[in-house]
Amino acid sequence: MREFIVEADGGSRGNPGPAGYGAVVSDAATGETLRETAEYIGVATNNVAEYRGLLAGLLAARELDPDATVHVRMDSKLVIEQMSGRWKIKHPDMKPLATQASRVFPPGQVTYEWMPRAQNKHADRLANEAMDAGARGERWSEAASTAELDAAAGGAGGTWGAGRAEAAASHGPPGDAVAGAARVRGALAAGRAAAAPTGPGADAAPPHAPGAAGPSGGGDAARTAASQAETDAETGRPGAAVRPAEAAADARAAQAVAQGGIARAQADVRAAKAGSAAGGHAVTADAPAAGAVAGGGAAKADADARAVKAEGSADGGAVQAEGPADARAVKAEGPADGPAVTADSSAAEAASDARVAKAGAPAENADADSRAAQAVATPGWAPADMGAPATFVLLRHGETPLTPQKRFSGSGGTDPSLSGTGREQAERAAAMLARRGTIQAVVSSPLARTRETAGIVAARLGLDVGIDDGLRETDFGAWEGLTFAEVRERHPDDLNAWLASPDAEPTGGGESFAATATRLAATRDRLVAAHAGRTVLLVTHVTPIKTLVRLALGAPPESLFRMELSAASLSVVAYYADGNASVRLLNDTSHLR
Repeated sequence: MREFIVEADGGSRGNPGPAGYGAVVSDAATGETLRETAEYIGVATNNVAEYRGLLAGLLAARELDPDATVHVRMDSKLVIEQMSGRWKIKHPDMKPLATQASRVFPPGQVTYEWMPRAQNKHADRLANEAMDAGARGERWSEAASTAELDAAAGGAGGTWGAGRAEAAASHGPPGDAVAGAARVRGALAAGRAAAAPTGPGADAAPPHAPGAAGPSGGGDAARTAASQAETDAETGRPGAAVRPAEAAADARAAQAVAQGGIARAQADVRAAKAGSAAGGHAVTADAPAAGAVAGGGAAKADADARAVKAEGSADGGAVQAEGPADARAVKAEGPADGPAVTADSSAAEAASDARVAKAGAPAENADADSRAAQAVATPGWAPADMGAPATFVLLRHGETPLTPQKRFSGSGGTDPSLSGTGREQAERAAAMLARRGTIQAVVSSPLARTRETAGIVAARLGLDVGIDDGLRETDFGAWEGLTFAEVRERHPDDLNAWLASPDAEPTGGGESFAATATRLAATRDRLVAAHAGRTVLLVTHVTPIKTLVRLALGAPPESLFRMELSAASLSVVAYYADGNASVRLLNDTSHLR
């Protein structure tokens, strides 16, 4: 039986902020790197990014050999202890990810071990490469990655250290694209080594070393402190997030960013390198390019470009300014027929200026940041490509015995199962989705009718079903099981108030539409962070689907009464990394005809 080592990491530039993960699968017997994977996942926390890295590493290992034993090594104490079963998982963002990770291999086939951050450099480099690619509006490319050699040059990064670079460089027949890329990486590493400073203190803070300025524009020390604070909050340790020693470490890390003056021109190097990778030839120009990288210059904090940007939706809809603390806190969603803009450009400029001063950026960068902030208040379409969106395919459950009778059926009633017609509808939806072949995950409301619908579809697609309580239907209180006419007869005043205001609750303490919208917005943000760039089937109910569409359009609450949503119908909403959304489909029932 084969044995794999999976090393994974994740990071967030803001916590929450633009985030990415990296994972490496290596052969436990030889130390050879078998698979690298990394991805920019949009706005997320450190811990969510770490869990995404774990999941990606396990999936990559399963693709190589589903019968192998796997030993996972990560520098996240939280993830290791929770996946080992010693710590309880309390955070709602991490529960579904942990559940997915635990199901990749059968129980007992995976073991977990914590390791110091200094030994996890390979996966850390991959995560940073993914975040850099996301900042440029690109996808991470394994062929262009230098993470393995970066880690080897910085010291033994992981279990096998530099041996992995040697294995990668010698692998593959002449002319093989993968081998060519490996040789290019070797040339680049040789160039970096030749250009690196020598003498006392030369190795004190190499690029990407803990506490030094890496491609993220910040040191590992700051990310470690942020991750630790998040871990403390999850495990319930009071007051642990504010520690003098860690505050001092953060200050030293920030100072290193300002004093380092190291700018990595990886985009140009990778462009030249990728062209030669296909032919399997070494790039001789990499050495001087790497020398120019090591030569320095003022470092520009790429967080500025992401924190102060204007993004236009594909249909000329909302334009928003993203702040470093919460990209969704300062946005204005406009009507479908015209753009809307936020007016908070002065705050964005102030934040940008503060970051520029802190990072020691030159005056021309400050001017550029000012122009970027000013663009936020200018209507128009932004040119940046935000990459693949998180696409939610919204499937309403099939019919239940209550559906044809048009009775209120929420989360507080009898929780009916599908009828025979409902099961047939679910089968037809499953067949159509299988033909399209784009669904990568299935998440369902916890109610019986949605779980049954999701199970039928997931079985056809060969996927597991995740459960998210946030997707449940509204609780209709005392109206559960009644028709609209019966509610009108028994509770006329309550019904009139409910129709007039989204804050009104159904009789008997049900859930208002305003409360449902708050719950769905939080669920949406959590699922978008967990599935950035993926197409996910959400099996849910009438009100949640209408609410997600309403929020995506920026429509008023009364629009809920102006949408038709049939049983087993499909709707689609795409969510981009800048917070904008696009409604692509509503109430499609063509598969049922």
